[in-house]
Amino acid sequence: MFIQTENTPNPAVLKFLPGRELVKSGVREFRDAGEAAASPLAKALFDLDGVTRVFFGADFLTVTKDEDRDWSHMKAPILAAIMDHFTSDAPLLADAEDAEDEPVYEGETAQIVAEIKDLLDSRIRPAVAQDGGDILFSRFEAETGVVYLHMRGACSGCPSSSATLKAGVENMLRHYVPEVTRVEQTL
Repeated sequence: MFIQTENTPNPAVLKFLPGRELVKSGVREFRDAGEAAASPLAKALFDLDGVTRVFFGADFLTVTKDEDRDWSHMKAPILAAIMDHFTSDAPLLADAEDAEDEPVYEGETAQIVAEIKDLLDSRIRPAVAQDGGDILFSRFEAETGVVYLHMRGACSGCPSSSATLKAGVENMLRHYVPEVTRVEQTL
């Protein structure tokens, strides 16, 4: 098995490409060892010193390290854990991901939210996935025009995430959906 690695715009995150599908639909993020109990691979990665976050995309995973750690010391054990997992034929997830609660929108607001989600899915998320991250719709406040998005994977904590949100995502959403006035990040 050959696993490729790629740097991401976030120096604390490295992207690993195992050459196979990981998650059939959606994404999965583990922000700590407690959450990682849902995945044998995520648990094995959190067992390594310095791992602070794990993210599974469709065909990649990203690992976030402590800022005081160096990739030259962490990369080999991470690759070994990934290789061990896939050669063991263990399942990626021990449970099904719970659906996230999302507000229900009606009327004109529902149409605006559908347009926002369509832009996110067709234009923004594919570009962000190339850098090892994901951006998910959280909510839309119709009264103020504010869209709240959740950044995951390499985007979470990335030094350039604010610029991505403001210069890229916000400008695109405001251009195509005039009701959008601002984009904010949720944690």
